[in-house]
Amino acid sequence: MRQFTAVVNPTAGAATAAAALLALARHLRQEGADLRTEYSRSLAHARELAREAGRRGRVVLAVGGDGITGAVGGALSGTGATLGLVPAGRGNDFARALGLPEDPAALARVLLHGEPRPVDTIEVRSAVHDRTAVLGSVYAGVDALANRHANRSRLLKGSAAYYAGGLRAVTTWRPARYRVTVDGEEHPHTGYTVVVANSGHYGSGRVIAPDARVDDGLLDVVLIRAAPRRLFFTLMNELRTGAHVHRPQVRILRGREVCVSADRDVPYGADGEVEAALPLTARVLPGALTVLH
Repeated sequence: MRQFTAVVNPTAGAATAAAALLALARHLRQEGADLRTEYSRSLAHARELAREAGRRGRVVLAVGGDGITGAVGGALSGTGATLGLVPAGRGNDFARALGLPEDPAALARVLLHGEPRPVDTIEVRSAVHDRTAVLGSVYAGVDALANRHANRSRLLKGSAAYYAGGLRAVTTWRPARYRVTVDGEEHPHTGYTVVVANSGHYGSGRVIAPDARVDDGLLDVVLIRAAPRRLFFTLMNELRTGAHVHRPQVRILRGREVCVSADRDVPYGADGEVEAALPLTARVLPGALTVLH
């Protein structure tokens, strides 16, 4: 029977995470599984807890949203340890990409009896990050600014927070001039954002890269060019289904290594957390993480 260590960040969505873990724990323990819970003080501490549990051969459960999922999964990337997800955040985009069920009993069956499968991760390097592993996507531009606003929102939750954050960001954004290099080929770009996607979802269920797969050994690079603000709001709505990819303002490239810089300070985010500013280099790590899904 599998042994689990759940890593929970009590400062981010504590009540929701605790409720999700409590509902799941009953099903795991009924089957005789060993479950221990570790409460992290920060995402950095969550990474430490995850590595230690992984070294002991335990399945590490990331309990919460994409922030802690990215931190725990990134810490386990390349270690051979197994990750399990307990989605309990505002976005849950990586769990959505894996097709994980929301029902606690169904999720318990996946965690208890599912076969561990390898998925890709993204190695991100920048001025402030030396080889950080990311699970879902890296996004540089107006969406990173919108994500920052959403994370700071105290009144709105889930998709509403991301949508309000997007509206606020777009009203103040001016197109940036990017330099995007994919597998050595340069692609000048002026616009709203550059998204380097391992997973197709970001921003609380928005389908930014419909054809992205977490196990194909490639990154999908989504470029959204400058457009009138009214059209950009339409594009935001089309992100719900992925229909935006048919717009002439949207270009999608694919490759294994992507370098992104800009003509000014442009923020970038990863796995639901706004990290730093460009430039950055992202490289796919095929099959680097083992996940139950």
